Amino acid sequence: MAAADEVELAHMVATAAAIDDRPSAFRYPRGEGAGLQLPEIGTPLEIGRGRIIRQGNTVALVSLGGRLADCVKAADVLAAHGISTTIVDARFAKPLDTDLILRLARNHELLVTVEEGSIGGFGSHVAQFLSDKGALDQTGFKLRSMTLPDVFIDHDSPPAMYARAGLDANGIVTKVFQAFNFQTGATPQQTASVVLPDRKKGLRSADAQKSSSGVKGG
Repeated sequence: MAAADEVELAHMVATAAAIDDRPSAFRYPRGEGAGLQLPEIGTPLEIGRGRIIRQGNTVALVSLGGRLADCVKAADVLAAHGISTTIVDARFAKPLDTDLILRLARNHELLVTVEEGSIGGFGSHVAQFLSDKGALDQTGFKLRSMTLPDVFIDHDSPPAMYARAGLDANGIVTKVFQAFNFQTGATPQQTASVVLPDRKKGLRSADAQKSSSGVKGG
C-alpha cells in the first residue's frame, strides 16, 4: 500500500493491523501531509481496491502514493486545455485493482501511471497486466508511466526534488502533451489559454490548431 495523504495513511495502518493471514506493508513519503483532518480511528480498506477521485473520459492519471495532489493540479491544467481527465488513487500496488485498471484502459485514450518509485514497480505491473489482457492492442490507446529517474538527486525539499525528477504537476502535464504529440514553447502554466481540439469528434487538426493558437502538432 502507498498512502496519498495522512488520512489514507491512517486507514492503511488500520488495514495492515487487520491483516492476519499474509504479509503486508505500506509506505509514505517524508515531509508534510496535505493538511487534512485525521479520523479518530482508521478504517481498514478493501484489499486490492483503488478509488476514483475525479471522473473524466480522455486521460486517466493513476497515482500510487503521494503524487495524488499533483495529479489533481495537473488535471486542472489539462481541463483548461480541453482534456477531460480521470484521477485514480490506486492505493495498492499488490494486489492490483485489475478490474479498475482494465476499465480505465477501455474507456480512455491515455493511461498514465504516476509513482514515487523506480522502473520496475507499479507502472511495470500495470503494463504487464494490460499486455496480458490484450488491452495494449486497442487502436488509439496509449500507456505511459512516470517513475523516479535513474540518477542521483541531490537532497532538497520534497517539492524541489519531485520537480527535478519530473514528478510534479508540470511534469505530468508535459507527459500528457508528449503522448498526444502536442508541443508548446511555454510551460503548462503559461499556456492555460490554449485549448486542444476535441479528439473524440475527430477535430484534432494540427494545421487548424497552429493557425488558431500557435500549438504545433507532432
